[in-house]
Order: sequence, then C-alpha cells, then structure tokens
Amino acid sequence: MAGSLKRANPNINEDVTLIRAMQDSNMPKFLADDVLLFRSIIGDLFPGVNIPSQDYGKLQIAIEDCISTAELQKHPPFILKVIQFFETLNVRFGVMLVGPTGSGKTENYRLLQAAMTELRDKGSVDERYQRTHTYILNPKCMKMGELYGEYNLMTNEWSDGLASTLIRQAVADITLDRKWVMFDGPVDAIWIENMNTVLDDNCTLCLPNGERIKLNPTTMRALFEVQDLSVASPATVSRCGMVYMPPEELGWVPYVTTWCQKILATQLGVLDETKVYIASLFADHIDDGLCWIRHNCKEALLSVDINLVTSCTFILQALLQPTRGLSMNLELAVLHPCVLKLFIFSYMWALGGNMIATTTSWDEWSEWIRDRFPLFPSEGYVFDYFVGKDFLFHQWNDVVPDFKYDSQLPYFEMLVPTMDTVRYSFLLEILLEVEKAVLFTGDTGVGKSVIISDSLSRFTEPKAIMPLTIYFSAQTAAKDTQLLIESKLEKKRKTRFGAPFGKKICLFVDDVNMPARETYGAQPPIELLRQFQDFSGFYDRHKLFWKDIDDMTLVSACGPPGGGRQELTPRFVRHFNMFCIAPPSDKSTKTILSSILGGFLSEGFPMEFEPLKKAVVDSSYELYTRMAQELLPTPTKSHYTFNLRDLSKVFQGLLMIKPFNCQRIDTFMRLWVHEACRVFHDRLIDIPDKHYFLSMVIELLKRNFSGNFSYEEMFEQQEIAFGDFMRMGLEREERRYEEVTDFAKMTAIMDEYLEEYNMSSTNPMKLVFFKDAAKHVLRLARILAQPRGNAMLVGVGGSGKQSSCRFAASMAAMKCYQIELKRGYNGNDFREDLRKLFKMAGVDGEPVVFLFTDTQIVHESFVEDINNMLNSGEVPGLYPDDEKNRIIADIRPVVQMLGLPESKDIMWRTFINRVRDNLHVVLCMSPVGEAFRARCRQFPSLINCCTIDWFNEWPAEALMSVAEFFLKAVDLGEDEVKASICNTCVCIHMSVAIMSDRFFTEIRRKFYTTPKSYLDLINLYTSLLAEKREEFGIARDRLLNGLTKLEETNALIDTMKVDLGELQPVLVEKSRATAELMVVVNKDKAEAQVVKERVAADEAAVKIQAAETKAIADDAQADLDKALPALNAAVQSLSALNKGDITEIKSFSKPPPLVQTTMEAVCTLLGEKPDWDTAKKVLGDSQFMKRLIDFDKDNIEVKIIKKLEKYTQDIAYTPEAVGKVSSAARSLCMWTHAMDVYSKVAKEVEPKRAKLNAAQLTLADANAVLKGKQDELQAVVDRVRMLEEQLKQAEIDQKELSDQADITTKRLARAGKLTSALADEQVRWRQTADRIGSETEQLVGNVFIGAACISYYGAFTGVYRDCLVSDWVKQCVACSIPVNEVACLRDTLSNPVEVREWNIWGLPTDNVSVDNGILTTRGKRWPLMIDPQGQGNTWIKAMEAKNGLRITKLTDPNYLRTLENCVRVGSPVLMEDIGEVLDPSLETILQKQVFKQGGRVLIRIGDSDVDFDQNFKLYMTSKMPNPHYLPEVCIKVTIINFTVTRQGLEDQLLGDVTRFEQAELEEAKDRLVVSIANDKKQLKDLEDKILKLLKDSKGNILDDELLINTLNNSKVTSGMIQGRVKEAEVTETDINEKREQYRRVAAQGSIIYFVIADLVLIGPMYQFSLPYFTKLFNHCLESCEKSDCIPDRLALLNDFVMNFMFTMVCRGLFEEHKLLFSFLLVSAKLRDSGEISDAEWNFLLRGSTGVMKEDLPENPLTKKIEEHKWKELVYLDQHLPMFENLLLSINNNVNAWSAWIDETDPQFCPMPPVEVPKSAVMAASDTSQSEEGGKPLCALPQEWLSFIQFDSNMYLKCPCCTK
Repeated sequence: MAGSLKRANPNINEDVTLIRAMQDSNMPKFLADDVLLFRSIIGDLFPGVNIPSQDYGKLQIAIEDCISTAELQKHPPFILKVIQFFETLNVRFGVMLVGPTGSGKTENYRLLQAAMTELRDKGSVDERYQRTHTYILNPKCMKMGELYGEYNLMTNEWSDGLASTLIRQAVADITLDRKWVMFDGPVDAIWIENMNTVLDDNCTLCLPNGERIKLNPTTMRALFEVQDLSVASPATVSRCGMVYMPPEELGWVPYVTTWCQKILATQLGVLDETKVYIASLFADHIDDGLCWIRHNCKEALLSVDINLVTSCTFILQALLQPTRGLSMNLELAVLHPCVLKLFIFSYMWALGGNMIATTTSWDEWSEWIRDRFPLFPSEGYVFDYFVGKDFLFHQWNDVVPDFKYDSQLPYFEMLVPTMDTVRYSFLLEILLEVEKAVLFTGDTGVGKSVIISDSLSRFTEPKAIMPLTIYFSAQTAAKDTQLLIESKLEKKRKTRFGAPFGKKICLFVDDVNMPARETYGAQPPIELLRQFQDFSGFYDRHKLFWKDIDDMTLVSACGPPGGGRQELTPRFVRHFNMFCIAPPSDKSTKTILSSILGGFLSEGFPMEFEPLKKAVVDSSYELYTRMAQELLPTPTKSHYTFNLRDLSKVFQGLLMIKPFNCQRIDTFMRLWVHEACRVFHDRLIDIPDKHYFLSMVIELLKRNFSGNFSYEEMFEQQEIAFGDFMRMGLEREERRYEEVTDFAKMTAIMDEYLEEYNMSSTNPMKLVFFKDAAKHVLRLARILAQPRGNAMLVGVGGSGKQSSCRFAASMAAMKCYQIELKRGYNGNDFREDLRKLFKMAGVDGEPVVFLFTDTQIVHESFVEDINNMLNSGEVPGLYPDDEKNRIIADIRPVVQMLGLPESKDIMWRTFINRVRDNLHVVLCMSPVGEAFRARCRQFPSLINCCTIDWFNEWPAEALMSVAEFFLKAVDLGEDEVKASICNTCVCIHMSVAIMSDRFFTEIRRKFYTTPKSYLDLINLYTSLLAEKREEFGIARDRLLNGLTKLEETNALIDTMKVDLGELQPVLVEKSRATAELMVVVNKDKAEAQVVKERVAADEAAVKIQAAETKAIADDAQADLDKALPALNAAVQSLSALNKGDITEIKSFSKPPPLVQTTMEAVCTLLGEKPDWDTAKKVLGDSQFMKRLIDFDKDNIEVKIIKKLEKYTQDIAYTPEAVGKVSSAARSLCMWTHAMDVYSKVAKEVEPKRAKLNAAQLTLADANAVLKGKQDELQAVVDRVRMLEEQLKQAEIDQKELSDQADITTKRLARAGKLTSALADEQVRWRQTADRIGSETEQLVGNVFIGAACISYYGAFTGVYRDCLVSDWVKQCVACSIPVNEVACLRDTLSNPVEVREWNIWGLPTDNVSVDNGILTTRGKRWPLMIDPQGQGNTWIKAMEAKNGLRITKLTDPNYLRTLENCVRVGSPVLMEDIGEVLDPSLETILQKQVFKQGGRVLIRIGDSDVDFDQNFKLYMTSKMPNPHYLPEVCIKVTIINFTVTRQGLEDQLLGDVTRFEQAELEEAKDRLVVSIANDKKQLKDLEDKILKLLKDSKGNILDDELLINTLNNSKVTSGMIQGRVKEAEVTETDINEKREQYRRVAAQGSIIYFVIADLVLIGPMYQFSLPYFTKLFNHCLESCEKSDCIPDRLALLNDFVMNFMFTMVCRGLFEEHKLLFSFLLVSAKLRDSGEISDAEWNFLLRGSTGVMKEDLPENPLTKKIEEHKWKELVYLDQHLPMFENLLLSINNNVNAWSAWIDETDPQFCPMPPVEVPKSAVMAASDTSQSEEGGKPLCALPQEWLSFIQFDSNMYLKCPCCTK
C-alpha cells in the first residue's frame, strides 16, 4: 500500500507516505476509541510530522452525488467510511463490513456501487471505476448443501448450491464490470471454510463434487456484511480486509432528516414549518429519552438507538396519515399542539414500549414523561392514554367494549376485551397501515398471540388483510418456513409474488425466538426472515432465482429469552416496532374471568350461585399466582412453568358442566376443586408438592367459600371426580359431564368398558383399576371430552401411559391412532402418517386420538411437527399443492353444508378447524434423561397446549391390588400363602428400587424399575410355577411309575410259577382231542369233493342254455329298437297336440291335399272310411287323441297295412312336407308312418319271440334241477365247515395253552433280568421321588425367588445380587412362604448337566456367570448383555453355532433383512455393539408382538408380516462398560451384567498359568471336564430313556423283550459310565489340587486387572481391554525367570507380574496419576490379604458416618483440633480396634499431642503414645506373619520409583523407617 501511494504521489515526504499507508490499512477497522489511541501512537512515532488532508477527488464527488440522488444526507464520517471501503477493496479480494446493526453497512456498499457505476458512465478513464453488480445472499438461511451444492444420497444426483451458482454467474461475465458477491449474514467457522481458498491467492471455489471455479481477482470481490466476528476463524479474518462501521459516528439525525424530507414532505404533505417543528421535537427529546432508557430501565429485547428512533417515526407517520383526521392545512397554532400530542404518544411507545413491563419501570417512565411534557394527564401510567379524534388525551378504559357471553361460542374463541387488547390492537393496526413490522414480547400467557390473532381476524374485511400464521419451535427449519410462506403467495409475474389482488398478507410468526441456535449461534429461520425484511424476498430453493414478495408485512411474538428461547440478533429485531406486553393486572385478570363465569352462571344455574363467582375467581387467581411464584421450575421439575393459560384451563373445565347436573353449591365447589387439581395438581411430581397444593386449596376454601373444610374430609375420606362416561351407550353429543359420587361404581363401569374394548380389539388388555389407575383414566377422559383437548402423559416407561390412553379413547368412542416404525422411518414417512391422520379428522370428521410416544421420536423434527399441530393445527409443508387441492375438493361438501363461502382460504381453514376439533394429541413422555427437559424448553406448546398428567411410581396398595388380581386364579395353596406372596411381590419391587438408588450412588450405574417390570415378575412367576410344577410332576410320576412297574413285576413272579405247573396236564388232553377231530374232518371233506364235482358239470350245461336264450332275446330286441324311436317320437308329437290343433284341422272346409292325405291315412288305421267328412267326425270325437295313443299297434290287420302303404309309400307324404302346411297334421303324419314301420317290424319279431319263450321254459327246468343239486352240495359243505371250525378252535386252544406256558417261562426269565438290572435304581428312584415331592412343596417360594431374579437383578453385580436374594429369602421366611432358606437361581432353574455344557462353550464357572447364563436362557424377554470383555459374546457364539447363528449389528444396512430371515426359519441372531438406544424398528420383535392370521403365526417387522418360528432367539450384546439404559429399554429386554467378575477372571488366569507351567495338567483337566460332562449327560439321558420306556410300556412289562433287553443294556452302560465318572472325579480332584498351587498368581493377576480397569474412572483414555491384559499376563509367564521349585517360581511370577504390569500401565499415565495407581495396587493387595479391613478402607474413602454432634465427647484441644476433625477421631476410637484408646491418649497427653500438632511436618515426627488393645496387636501379628505379606509400605518395588516423581509433601513416610 505504501508503494502504491509513493508511486501516485512521488513528491510527498516518505514519512507522510508511510503514515498514510498505516492509516489507510488500519483506520478502517478501528473502533472510535481505538482511532484516538492510534493517532496518539502515530504522533509519538512521528513527532512534528503534519499529515495534510487527503483529497479523494472524483470519487468523493460521485459519492456525494449518489447520496443526493438517494435523498440521503451527506454525513462526512459516513462518506469517509465509503472511501475506506473503496480503498480496502482495491487491495483485498475479500472485504468485511463489520458493525452493529443500523451503522450504515448496507448503504455503504450500495453508495459505492452507485458511485463507481456513475463514474464509469461519465467516462472516467480510471480502471478502478467500473460498472458494479452485486450478487447478494444470506449464507445462514440455508444448509451447507443448499449453499455449495450436494449429492442426493438416494440417486447420487448432484444439485448445485446458491453460492456456487451466483459465483458461476459472476465468473461467466467476462466484461470489466465489477462483480461483488455479498454474503450478508453471520460468518462462522463452518460455511466460511469453503471460502478460504477463494479469499487467498488461489481465488478458487472448491465444490464437494470436485469442481473448481476460478474467480477473476481483478473484476470480482467477495464481500461480507456482518455484525461482528466473534465466531469467525482466524484463518478467515486474516484473509479479509476489514471496514468497521461505528454507529455512533452516523447517529440518528441523518435518518430523521431524511425521513422528514422524504416521508413528511413528499408522502404526507407536511409544510416546511411543521416539518421543522417535528424535527425540533426529535432534536429536543430523542437524545434525552435514549439516555434515560439506557440508564434507567431494562428492555425485554435488546435494541439499538436507531431502532427506537425509527419506531418513533413510524408511529408518528401512521398517526399523521390523512385518514386519522389531522389536516396539515390547519393554522400552526392549532396544528402544532396536535402534532405535539401525537409525538408524545409516538415517543413514549417507541422508546418505552420495549421496556420490561413492571410497576416500577412504568411508574418511573410515566413520571419522566410527565416531567418532560407537562401537558400530559397526571393520573395512572402514560400508557393508559391515547390521543383521541379530538386530539386530546383519553384513557383506554373509556373505549373498552363490553363483553357478552355466548354459550354457543367455543371457549377458546371467547375474548374479553380489556385495556391491553384495545391499546395493543390499536398500535398493531396503525403500524400495519404504514407496513411496519411489529414485535410483541412478554411473559407466557399475557395474551400476545390472542391479541394479534384477534386483531388480524378483525382486520380481514375492512383492511383487506389476509393473515398467515407460523409457529416457531426449537427445530423449525428455514426451508419449512419458506415453503409455508410460499404456499400462501400468488404468482404475479415471473419472479414476483404476493398477496391475492386487492389484499395484503400479514405474516404472524409466533414464538419467533424459539429456533435453536446452531453451533456458532446463528438461527436459520431468523436469518431467512431478516433477508425478507432487508430485501423483500428470498431465493427459490430449487431453481435458485430471486423471488420478490410484495404486500407482506411481518408481525411476530415471543417470550423473554431463556428457558429454550434465544436472544434474537439485533440485525433482525431492528426492523420491528417492539412492545412488551405487561402481565394483566390482578383486576384485569379477575374482570376477564368474572365476565366469563358470570355469563355462564346466568344461564340456568340457581340464583344462589351468584356469590360463587367472586369466590371461584379470587381462589383460582390466588392459586395460580402462588403456584407460579412458589413452585418454580428446577432441572427435575422443568415443566413447572405456570402461566395464565393454566388459569384459563380451570375455567374451561368449569364450563363443561350443564346446569341440570349441578344444582347444589357444594357440587360446584367440588367441581372447582376438581378442575384446579386437574390443571395444577396432576403435573406435580412428588408428595410434598402435592400436599402443599391441596393444603392451599383447603385454605382457599375456608377463606373464600365460607365453609369449615378439612384436608381429611375433602381429600382422604372421599374422591372428588367428574366425568362424562358414567352413562354407557350414549352418543358423544349426549354425554353429560357430571359428578362421580361412587368411586367403586366408576371402577365397575370402567371394567364394563374394558370388557367391550377387549371384545372388539385384536389386542385385548388386562387392566386393574386400582385407585391411581382409575384416576389417570378419569383425567384422560376429561381431556378428551374437552374441545381441542390434548394431553402429555409423563412417566417412566412401562407405567401404563399407553394403555390408559387406548382405554380412555375407547371410552370416549374415539379411534386411537399410532404410527408404525420401520427400518429407515424418516420425516417423510411421519408426514405421510400425519396426512392419513388429518384426513381421518378433517375430511372424514372422525374423532381420533393420536398417541405418540417419545420412543417414536426418530428425529426431533417429529416433535417440531407436533408442536405446530398443537399450536395451530397445521404442519408447515405437509401438503404439496396437488394434495392440498384434493383436500379442498374433499372438504367442499362440508363447507356447503355449513353455508360458508367456497373460497380456497375458507375451505382450507374449515379443514384445519375440523382437524383441531376432532384430533386429540396424547404424548407419552419419559422424564428420565435430558430429552424431556430439553423438549419442554424447545417446544413450548408441549406444555402450553397440553394438560399434563404425571405418572408417579405405583404406590404399595396399587402394587398389592395388581398382584392380587393376577394371582387370583393361581393355586398357591392356602389363602394365607397367596396373601403373603402378594405382599412379598410389593416388597421385592420396592427393594429393587432402593437397591437401584444404592447401585447408582456407589458405583454410578443406572438401572430402572417400572410397573412393567412388576407385571413381568407376576406373569413370569405364574408361567414358571406352572412349568416347574409340570416338570416336577412329570419327573416324579416317571419315577413312581418305574417303581410301580418294578413292584408289579416282583408280585407276578410267584403267581406265574404256580400257573405254569397247573398248565401242563391241560395241554396234553387238548392235544389228544384235536388229533381225533382231525380224522373226522378229513373223511367228510373227501365226500363233499365228489358231490361238488357232479354239481359243477350240471352247472356248466345250464350256463350254455342260458347263453343261447340270451342271444335269441337280444336279436328280437334289436329289431324292436329300430321301430321304437319313430314310434316314441310320434307318440310324443301326439301328446303335444291340443284342442286348438285339432280345431285347426277341422276348420279346413277344403283341406290341403297333404292334410287330407294325412287324415285319410289316420282313418285307414282307425278302420274308418278314408274321406274328409269321416275325418272331421273322427276329429270331432272327444276320445280321438286317446284312440291314437292307446292304438293296438301290435295287432294291426294285414289289409289295413296294405291300405296304409298307399299313403306311406307316397314320396310327397312326409312329416316335413306336411308340417309346412299344418303343424298339427305333421304330428298325425308322423304317427301314421310310425305305425307302418312298427307293424312291419312286429311281423319279423313275432317268430323270434315264440322261439325265445320256448328257450326260456327249457332253461327254467334246467335251473330247477341244478338248484336241487346245489342245495345238496351246500349241506355237505356246511358240515365240513363246522368240523373245520371245531378243529381250528381246538388248535387255537392248544396253541394258546402252549404259548401261555412259553410266555410264562420267558416272563420268569425277563423278570429276573429286570429285577437284577434295576435293583439299585429302585432305592435311588424312591429317594429321588421323595426329594422331588418335598421340593414341590417349596416350589411356591423357590420359583418366586427365581422369577424375581430373572425380572430384576440382571443388571446388578454379584454383591448386589446376593444382597437382594438374601433379603428376599428372609422376607419369604418371615411371611411363612414355603421356600428353601438357601434358595438361589442356580438351584431352581438350572441343572448341572446344562451348566457344565455352558462352561465347555466358554461361560465362566463363577456363580455370577452361571446366573447370567440362566438369565439369558430362561428370561421371557430377549437378553441384552453388558459385555465389555466379550465373554458373553464368545459363549453365545459357541452355544448357538450348531443352530446356524447369524451375527449382525445395528449399523449393518441389511440387518433387518437378516432378522426377517431368521424369524422365518427359526435361527438364532446375535446383535453386537448395541448402544444405549435401540432401533425403533425392533419394537415388535422385542415386545414379541405375534398374532395369528389364517392359522399362521405372524409378526410385523417394518412394513411386512413375517412368519414367526418359535425356535427364533435374539441375543444382544454391548461393549459399553457402563451404559445408561432408559426405562423404555429396560422394560423391553432383560439387561444382564456380563462384566467379568474377579472369581471368573481368576479361574481363567489360573488356566493360563497352569497351561503354561504344566501344559499336560491343563490339557488333562480340559479333557476331564469334557469327558465328565459327556458322561453325566449320557447318564442323565440313559436314566430318562429307562424311565420313558417304563412309562410308555403297555400291558405286562415282562412281555416286552426289546424293552427288557434295552433296560438291561442301558443298565450295563450306565454302570460302566458311573465307574468312569467316579474315576474321573477322583482324577479331577487330584488335578485341581495340583492346579491350586498356582492360584496365588492368578489371584494377584485378577486383583491387578480390576485396579487397572478402575483407572477409566479417572479419564476415558485410561481404558485397558481384557484381551490386552491377558496378552500382557501371558507375556509375563513367558518372560519371567524360570525355577524348578514351585514356591520359588510362584514368588518370581508374583513379583514379575506386579512390576511388569505397573511398568506397562504407567507408560500410559500422566505423572500425577502414577502415584495414585501405585497406591491403588498396594491397597488392593492389602485389602485382599486382610491387612486393610473394610472398615478402615471405608473410613479412608468416606470419613466418619453416623457420629452425631450431640454424641461427641468433649474436645480438650478445641483450638487446634477443629470440630469435623474431632468427629473423625471419635469415629476412629469407636469403630476401629487399632485406635480404640486414641481419645484416652489425647485426654491424658494433651500437651504432647498439642506439641505434635504444632510441628511443621508432624508426619515425620514420633506420635504421642497410644496404648494398642491386645486384640488389635494379635490381629496385626497374625497378619504380619501371613504367607503373603506384612510388608511395610516402604517395601514398594524399587522399579516403581523410576515412574513416580515423589513430592515429600504429598505422602506420609513409612513410620517403620526413615526412607
């Protein structure tokens, strides 16, 4: 820069050139105060150097010309800033205009742009002056992808960004015109990162798709307009030139001057004198007013001075409009006083309207205004006055309209006018007239939204304003905001949009300060609105062109910052006139409530209710006030935010009752109590708060209702309840909100509703309506009965929120709708569900409850949409244009029925109103964790628009009633036992809650118990009890059955011997009689054979005759078959003739020839004369037809046939030809032809018939002879058959006797085998059966303990588990529940064979691990294992490998498909690396929500139904060492703490040591374990097989030879195996004894590991995995010095392992932690050896506990031993034997102790003597002589010292030496 200055002015002194260069490069960026400092420094560096003023020549002239053209003011400091900006542009590619809002940044670059363009247009030859174009965008109103471009992840399609598009457009312009890309928005370290390569020498924009855009460094510049650089990165700041715009240099005067010139003179026609007068008013009062505001009050929203000044000008401009009645042509003496009053009104509201509205601030402001303007009225606040049409001050109260109550008007549409509604509505109205944005702020519930909404609705017609409302929340996105705005705009031209013709849009943004800040503080939706405020438009999101928006004004409302609401950027709020609405005064609030309640009570209620109005209003208001002031929100009570909406809800509830249901004052009083409780009490979370509230209610009842009420009478002796569901069967419109006088009756009615629900639902519920449950349903029923009633149910998962909601919706006759989550469920899916919901409620008009839980919140945008639904009923961007048009078409009939105008806006509003009326949102939230608290802050509608019902933990009576309900049908023996079980259920549940708190307090692990856990306990207990009873019953029955079979066998042996002796003689006699009978039978059979042959010959001859006869008959029938069809056809045709047909023939006077021929043929056959007259006679005979049908066709004379042939042989005489003449004659013709044919056939058949008759007679005679011979044969055959049967029976009897003898012999042999084989088993079976019988009696208690273990204690570590089980067993014993006093999970729900298999598969052998295995395999819920060391994971993989285990992770994109396949085929699945949150798409699998359809068992996974195989198993493991699973997870899975235990690790390390030291020993051990496991399993299988065979045997067991042989073989095998097992067990004992020699090393290794594992509590970087530790441990075994002497080898190993581990770990520790690590190692070892007792260790960690101040003995050294130290000494003396006489020593040696305390280093000096008790001395002596230790603290290994930098002041030296 100095070089360029020297070249431009070579004659100027170099000092001057240098100073100018320094000024030009630094002055633009300095603040005003820094400029003075800089000039002083320059003066010191260059004393006496005079810097001549610099002439900027043409540029300055051009700037001043442009200022004049823009009708702005030529303010020299501002002009200098424009020139500085120009100079900076010439030397830097990137330039930042920095400064507070209102400092002139935008006008700076606009004026420079205009000046440079003007100079170029005027022909300037300076290359620096070129036409200039700007490309402006706000980088923070869009996402990074929209700014620079991004790929579509689904299609991989590239979409260009706005910044890249604008820069590319600028680059494409190759002219010398200057192109400025202006980034008008906050600069942070995120989006600017892509610009760093643009701002450096590269001048290149690098895009994510790899494209590089090279910018022209000559013609292009990157500009930034920012408020500050607080979050900009140094890399960016260093690359840019800075121009700071100080607002104090510009001030407000230029603005007001310009306003007077442009607005007052040009638009309002104000004369110069008045214009000067108004300017003088500003000059006289603005500065003082600003000073007072800045020093004496606090603003609700921070403002800048120029903002307040512009606010004043806009209000005054609105009041000076001609429509307001003030003529500018009045005389100045009249006009100026009026203008002064209008200025005062504008002044006080503009400057003071934004102050926090308190009594003090308003009083002080009013006093200051009156002092400054004496003409102002002296009463009340200045804000209570306005300037009337007579231009005098009047009070607002004078123009407040009266309120008229309308019972037909919905409560939420009632608005009682007050002074606030009138004055703020007036301010809004006048400012909208001049298109000025307005921002109302104030506390929640003061009426901001109501005032604005009501005002805009009233402005719709007279002012042609179309309101558009948007509700912001923490998750509101800029894109959604823009889309919603655009959906209401109409396209006017290509890029110009706006309101419909003749209208103006008023965009109302509620909760405008709710959007959450990004990482660096920006709020994209606010930046979008600011862009609209600055430039009246925004860019199209897709096509990236600029959209101008006309006729739209912004109105906003917000609460004070804090609690989720953010500070708004001053660059945004400076566009607004800001007004802080004060909370309504007590009087105003009570007036509103009294007006509504008074109008309500005046319609049908008795007159004596009138005094209740004041009592109810006063009590309600005081109740609300005290709740808001005294029950403040805390982190655990974040929803304790009470506002006036809550007070309003109380009165909304009161208005639900009808007069005929409330005719007594005490009823209405209870109604008030009920409604107050529903609004305030139900959200309270603990007993003290609830008691405080109810006590307050009693206090108010006594004071305001003049009654003598007591807490017990009101809340303990009765239940105050109101509802509309007590009369079943009524339509919703017919229901009455009435008092529930009988709580028991109400629960009975609920039971009936539940029965109806279960009958109609595919998913029935089992609900128990104990008191709290019934109350929750009652509360929900009340909410659903209210118009637009919404609820938020808050409670831990499993507390019954969803069940209560579904049931309440069913009671209210509403459909309950829930979304179904699936894999990849996102915002689009959620909005599709919302569209379905809106259609049901809005188009179909169906009342529906939308049940939404926090577990379904896949993305926070879901809550954003629900927040909008609660607020306005609309969801921004929910419907695209085509779907919106479809909705409008669907709603049109409804609009027509209501008689409303059929405009789009009206129809859409009708649709939204129907949605709001029919849709009730019920949110189920969990208070656990940060999410609930954050959502309450970020989404205020969750609290403001919902009635909150807090679900507390179930009380003991509720738990008891639930247990009694579900155990009612379970056989538990005596009633006393059942009652004890129910009581113990309650005790167990509560004990786990207490233990969970202790678990968290002591080791910082969270576990939750919920009512769902309690229900699971009961259900699991009933199912396990039935299962174990069946198992025990089957096992005992099998044993008893075996014993019975053996006893029966022994009893049968003697009987069979006797029977066998008696059977021999009978068998000999039977053999002789059978032989004799055989001779007779053979003789008779020979005779019968002869007769049979003779009869057979005769039978053959008869058969030949029969065949011949049949042939004759067939021949005759064949001939007949030829004639019969024609005959039948003719007869059929005759039958069809009727009287008419006959008449037709008769009617012929001269018949046709063929007809006459036909009748002649008929007459010939009938024997009549063949002429027409005869024919007519024949036809006239009534029997004519009968004669034809009955004609004797078999006996027609030959002569008649001959006569007939004359006709039939005529070729013209055919039925077809006759039919053409007469259809009746045709039938007769057919008959004649048939008779002719038949007669000819009959002549041929007749001889054949005669021959047939003769043959038949001959055949009959032959058959008669044959029949006689056959009868003779049959008689002989029957005799032979009888003899054969006798013979057969004799043989059978003989065989039976022989078989019986054989069977008896074999039975005796088998019985011997059976009794010898099972002789030993008989005794053992008897003992086992007796044992099972006794254990069956204790099943009630043992299974109960087992079920409790499975349900509750999986997440706990071993110590806590033992403590729980011990307490539970004691409780069972105390309650006389049959239980084993040493009951444990392992004994109850496992068997040794199964456990040993688990151990082989890798499950550690310690009790905790075995219990974990039982929890994994026996739990009803799928297991989720906390498995940081991976041991559970390894075990599952080994155990399920044979079943086709599939392994997947939630991060696997195809994991859901894997699950579907495994569910379908029944394969197990292991899901690894589970985090703290489970995928919602797993919900159905975790809940096992199977259903039956068409005989198939299905489960819904995602959006498809999958067949569910019962063999499917799901295992989940997590490597997180201490995950925090919320209750919603705890109720869905069985959480199992698989963290390695010390005993388990010790056993593993012992195996490693033994395997290294004596490999053959460990190998033998491994083989033995497998062998014993296999043998014992085989023994168990054999026994089961024997008992099964015995049970399944039918009949006499001694007849089953296969069974006997199998039993005998099994017994032999069993004996061999038992022998092997005994030998193996002896061998195992010997091996274990040898292995135990090395346990010392394994034990020390285990201790070291757990010390190392605890280091993670110091910092997360100190994490050491178990595999890594095992690797180091095995390295120690290999590297340690060898020794053949085992004791020496063990000593070497112990020392080496300790030193090596210490060395390796210390390498990763900070220096400050090495000493701590060494201390932990030594102390852990001493604690293990007993040298440090638990009491001593606890004292070291926690200090004294349980010593009360009043129990302290007198302190002899009060000045030197402080009270808390004395308390520690007392504790030592009373609880630790080693210090038993410490206090005695202090009292006896006060001076010695005093001197010791005064020592500089007392720890190095001898301590005064303390007499140590003998017991302590003996204990110490025993410890010092123990095998391990007694080493003094000074015996730390020397190797450790190199890793520890000891500080002599940091630790105590060892008292036994001077080291």
